[in-house]
Amino acid sequence: MQIREAEAADWPAIWSFFRPIVAAGDTFTYPVEMDEKQAHDGWLLPDPDRTVVAVDGSGTVLGTAKMNRNHMGNASHIASASYLVDPARAGQGVGRALGEYSLDWAREQDYRAMQFNAVVETNTRAVGLYESLGFEVVGTLEEGFRHPEHGYVGLHIMYRRL
Repeated sequence: MQIREAEAADWPAIWSFFRPIVAAGDTFTYPVEMDEKQAHDGWLLPDPDRTVVAVDGSGTVLGTAKMNRNHMGNASHIASASYLVDPARAGQGVGRALGEYSLDWAREQDYRAMQFNAVVETNTRAVGLYESLGFEVVGTLEEGFRHPEHGYVGLHIMYRRL
């Protein structure tokens, strides 16, 4: 697996799993009816932020991450990131590789910490992965997310010093 800068030509592959993941409405705070232009413009970030893809040896996109400052001004020293893994590639280490890559990127950019603002508490695979990467739940917004199966569930704020 290789992680590289996302290119315009990668978008169709990203969109092929972005759309069903978001439309499912169980892991992201994006609108379930988000259209392709909104998704494209919100995911493919310009410098100094970064969007990457994880690809296999044949160049197939396995997953993607976007990395950016979490806040502006006097809080701009805290990074954030979001990840999408093609569900067909779940359990193959793609999410972990993207998570590790984003932590390295944040360190190289001199961020002091990374914060995830809205991790759905029922997304136990993501919560477990982030905890294994050194993140802690520092707070939960009770009933902050309307899950299509579980009703109102919490949104974790997760944090890790770099």
